[in-house]
Amino acid sequence: MTRLALLRHGHTAWNRAGRIQGRSDISLDDQARLELIEYQLPEPWDCAELWSSPLKRASETARLVSGRTPQTSIALTEMNWGDWEGQRGTELISDPVSGYRHIEDWGWDFRPPNGESPADVRERLEPWLASLHGDAVAVCHIGIMRVILAAAWGWDFSGAAPFRIKRNRLYVVDLERMFAEPEPIRLDLREDPK
Repeated sequence: MTRLALLRHGHTAWNRAGRIQGRSDISLDDQARLELIEYQLPEPWDCAELWSSPLKRASETARLVSGRTPQTSIALTEMNWGDWEGQRGTELISDPVSGYRHIEDWGWDFRPPNGESPADVRERLEPWLASLHGDAVAVCHIGIMRVILAAAWGWDFSGAAPFRIKRNRLYVVDLERMFAEPEPIRLDLREDPK
């Protein structure tokens, strides 16, 4: 069986400000680091192969919760938001000519100007997903997680998502059946935070 546990990176200043990060390499903020050192991967995920996006916010999250240096893959880099990177979603949605839409209205082919669609991200991820054998943890981004979970849940980015992505939780997908476990697994609190 090949299972993949997805974990979203910790907060950054851009997350807290509601800015779209995409491929911008924004570091974790100090508060996120203090929060993350209190957590660790639960068994058996603490022994699984460890991967992350090459972006600093993901690779640092992986190191903080695992105590190990992750392997990185460019396939796990966040969705390219093109011209919208650095902007605030609330401002884009309030501008009727921006073309920005809520995720429930995307479909697989929704594409930010000069960016990637969920279908593009899925195509980028497929070879990496096919290369996995055995349990793996991937610390990545909400866009990457949405694409993998959408495929596992059979959701087409239309209407309400059948899942809600929260931080400090593992979202497990059986890659052989492309089936998502219905409930995420919380990270364990460390008995002796570093």
